[in-house]
Amino acid sequence: MILSFSQLMTKITPSCTLKRDTFATKYFKIMKRFKCLLILLPFCLNLSLAQDVDTIENKHLTNIKQLTFGGDNAEAYFSFDNNKLAFQSNNKAWGVECDQIFLLDLNNWKSDSKPPLISTGKGRTTCSYFMPGNKTILYASTHLGGDKCPETGDLRRGGKYLWPIFNTYDIFVADLNGKVVKQLTNAPGYDAEATVSPDGKKIVFTSDRTGDLELWTMDIDGSNQKQIAFALGYDGGAFFSPDSKQLVFRSSRPKTPEEIQEYKQLLSEGLVAPTNMEIYTCNVDGSNLKQITHLGKANWAPFFHPSGKKILFSSNHESKSGFNFQLYMINTDGTGLVQITDQSVFNAFPMFSPDGKKLIFSSNRNNGGTHDTNLFIADWKD
Repeated sequence: MILSFSQLMTKITPSCTLKRDTFATKYFKIMKRFKCLLILLPFCLNLSLAQDVDTIENKHLTNIKQLTFGGDNAEAYFSFDNNKLAFQSNNKAWGVECDQIFLLDLNNWKSDSKPPLISTGKGRTTCSYFMPGNKTILYASTHLGGDKCPETGDLRRGGKYLWPIFNTYDIFVADLNGKVVKQLTNAPGYDAEATVSPDGKKIVFTSDRTGDLELWTMDIDGSNQKQIAFALGYDGGAFFSPDSKQLVFRSSRPKTPEEIQEYKQLLSEGLVAPTNMEIYTCNVDGSNLKQITHLGKANWAPFFHPSGKKILFSSNHESKSGFNFQLYMINTDGTGLVQITDQSVFNAFPMFSPDGKKLIFSSNRNNGGTHDTNLFIADWKD
């Protein structure tokens, strides 16, 4: 019979009252001699492991606070003055059926309040980012293709999870009241995943206008659009370095004939399989391309550390199930990999505040057993 820890303690506690000549007394003498290791070893090991795990997240993150409570909330990015967040959510309690862009004022935020909607409320949106001056944002939207949320279809095939690539996505600029003030892209196909350089001069985005999902850049006003990546595969989720001279992005680049065939077939259906991705860096013009991670599985959502010498990203490379995504940090030369989060749930989309003091990220933690993904903010310490 296997006893619980409480049952074991109940058995052990009365031992001092047993007679010396009983078998039980001899048994407990042996146990005492070995300092109860045989009984308590599993408990002690679990306690030790728990303490070790606790120190992982506490090393770099303090004062972790949950900002949203319901739906899927992700890709939250700071304003240039550190005071606001633009993020996407499908929280039905806020009156939306699929992802729309919302504004969160960190100085006046209450968790039970509804943030203002700053996208049109039509179609599906993704990847918002503040423009210089903090009075406008850019984001991708399908609203020109129809008011309704585009159908996603079956997003699992052959045991793989799939991402939809909607060909009605274009990139727009809107004010903080939700009024679209400019359209930045109008090429046929997918234009999305846009972010702005810290110096406010450039935008990087992903487009399939050439038949493949490649990185492009443009000037802040939408002019001078240039392709900077050319290898077959999905290059996306790019962000600028703090000095605005480099880019970090995730890429799934098929190599074998079978992988290439699968990639092209899925792309023809408006789909990609984000199950094998690695982190890359390059100069803003696409030169000096380097693969940073060689971990296998899905390594994505990268963002530069304020020093410009490290990269935070999300990965499931240590997960047996494939679902357990944690945040990691690695040097830009591919060395010094360290784990940042330790909750056995989904953690992704890390972004530092421009002053380097805060980290925002999305996580499935503390969701009451639902599938909700919420926003969390923490103080960062190096």
